[in-house]
Amino acid sequence: MISQRRIVLVTGPSGAGRSTAIHVLEDLGFEAIDNLPMGLLMRLLDSADSDRPMALGVDARNRDFSTIRFIELAEKLGRMAQVDLTVLYLDCSDDVLLRRFSETRRRHPVARNASPETGIQREKELLAPIREIADTLIDTSLLNVHQLREEVETWFAPKGGRHLAVSIESFSYKRGLPRGLDMVFDCRFLANPYWRPELRAADGRHPDVAHYVQSDTTYLPFFERVMDLLTLLLPAFRAEGKAHLSVAFGCTGGQHRSVAMAEAVAKALAEGGQQVAIRHREMERRTLNVRSD
Repeated sequence: MISQRRIVLVTGPSGAGRSTAIHVLEDLGFEAIDNLPMGLLMRLLDSADSDRPMALGVDARNRDFSTIRFIELAEKLGRMAQVDLTVLYLDCSDDVLLRRFSETRRRHPVARNASPETGIQREKELLAPIREIADTLIDTSLLNVHQLREEVETWFAPKGGRHLAVSIESFSYKRGLPRGLDMVFDCRFLANPYWRPELRAADGRHPDVAHYVQSDTTYLPFFERVMDLLTLLLPAFRAEGKAHLSVAFGCTGGQHRSVAMAEAVAKALAEGGQQVAIRHREMERRTLNVRSD
């Protein structure tokens, strides 16, 4: 049996939500590229990783865009046994598109020297044949960003429904907070293995260090409350449409307490079926410094 690669061609009139749909598909695990020149598409498919699904945004503003060329390309991909093609068309009523352009005060990209009404009409006429061949059509006229995310996930999320990826990170307060965090927990109140000579050179991934941190009487209540909070919030974030949550644990040096706590939380979440990625910022820096010496 031939293994098929899923490809979604995303298009539609400007302002209808194409870029938002591309971002949602990227969050769902697709390799996403927007505003792709049509002349590069086949070469891109030949050179890309064949195991990962792709979401390709095709914009009528591109200078090599052609309705006929788009349809011919879709038909060619549709005939390829190794490709599972979907043409996703984001549509929207004229009055809502006009309001969106008025709110942003943008000129319409298809008719920069004319009124937005003229640009909307021209673009819809240009895209009409593509709308007719679309496999999936989503009308965004009455949808906000969160509702559009839900609609795209309904059609394209992997089996098992939408997911929320969680990244767990440890860090040193001496070097400042990592960027892009959603939640931060301070572990500096826990017993510090640094002051034990036999543990100083190891880090929180070592069983002896982890055991020492966990022997602190405040550790278990802290760990349980963190897990209770995450258990409460993860379903809420998932329902809100959030695709990624970044949680960090900090201590003085980013070597012992924060690492041990991050490892314990990541393990508990993974055992509960949560998709988890873990990194230890200071450990990674130390490894890089050793390699460069």
